[in-house]
Amino acid sequence: MFALLKTAASHIITKGNLTITDSRGVTHQFGDQTGKPIQIRFTSAKWEREVALDPALKLGEAYMEGGFIFVKGDIYTLLETIFESTGPIAENQLWMKAFSFIRTATKRFAQMNTLRRSAKNVEHHYDLSGKLYELFLDPDRQYSCGYFENPHVSLAEAQLAKKRHLAAKLQVKQDEKLLDIGCGWGGLGLYFARVLGANVTGVTLSHEQHGIANQRAKDMGLSDKAKFLLLDYRKLDDSFDKIVSVGMFEHVGIGHYKEYFDHVKRLMKPDGRFVLHSIGRSGEPGATNPWIAKYIFPGGYIPSLSEVIPVIEKSGLIITDIEILRLHYAETLKAWREAFLAHWDEAKALYDERFCRMWEFYLAASESAFRWQGMMVFQIQLAHKQDAVPLTRDYITEEEARLEKIDADPNLKVAKNKKSN
Repeated sequence: MFALLKTAASHIITKGNLTITDSRGVTHQFGDQTGKPIQIRFTSAKWEREVALDPALKLGEAYMEGGFIFVKGDIYTLLETIFESTGPIAENQLWMKAFSFIRTATKRFAQMNTLRRSAKNVEHHYDLSGKLYELFLDPDRQYSCGYFENPHVSLAEAQLAKKRHLAAKLQVKQDEKLLDIGCGWGGLGLYFARVLGANVTGVTLSHEQHGIANQRAKDMGLSDKAKFLLLDYRKLDDSFDKIVSVGMFEHVGIGHYKEYFDHVKRLMKPDGRFVLHSIGRSGEPGATNPWIAKYIFPGGYIPSLSEVIPVIEKSGLIITDIEILRLHYAETLKAWREAFLAHWDEAKALYDERFCRMWEFYLAASESAFRWQGMMVFQIQLAHKQDAVPLTRDYITEEEARLEKIDADPNLKVAKNKKSN
């Protein structure tokens, strides 16, 4: 075995039960031999060397390319063993510190998301076959963190609760103009239009999402209440009562935060309200995982609140509420990963085995990040005025309860909303 890999593995894996068979057939044991046994076998000395030197990038690449295979266990269990171990992490090694420094120092350049570059980055991920996303998302195609009101709800129930939670914070009223920045396949906007009677405008840079969202509005008879545009939010020239953005801020790029909040301020009416829902990191600022940046979300970045709040303060907008959702995304990703694995053969028919391993690693690594690496989701509510929201947060719980009754009884819907407003 490459000596550096053996050294790194012995430093990292102090718990668990990991067996590595190197490319020469020699077996090495790591951990305290407790927990689920995992055994991997490297297929070449090349991959042993590359994983040792840059595990943040090369572990995922090696799994995708067949650089190592599992004799026992799977990629999620391997990541669990790595991140739950108590030994010094790989980043404490000198060469890993160098990689981390370079990636952090150059992150602004990597996130220069101009209009053209943003469109290209979105196409890379969101214009994949719609059939792929059908394999693992809930029926409403919510591709963001669900809201698990208790541990036993289904993925679909958690995603519906997420829509209620956001709607309650926005207090959307009949015929208000609502903007959804990064509208995905339209599920959230259609909820606001169908249940609350809002006039919804959604914007996306994905051709696939744009077509599906408008077709869904047509099929639901909501084309007069919900329109979805293939447009960058920076090109909008309108004003809105309420604005929401879910799972899009991660694609803005740290160098564009001022621009982002300046546009939100410009687009929001004087008495308006905005809710930002985004992945964040609990610790200090860092850099995007290089494997994620290369294969999944080019131009993406997960910010710390310390990188976001100062920009908001300088924008002139007022923070009226902040909420942190911790393990909700871990549970969401677990449901996605399990559904994807159950439909592996269908995904393979759409793409190939390498793609399936790439997607499995993406979902497993992302879930691991929320369970053991300090990732979370924040919801920040913003307004122009101090009195834009009620004095206490009771209004959120009350509105969620009202919406839950409407969701349970299709006959209530907008009619109930009209009466209450």
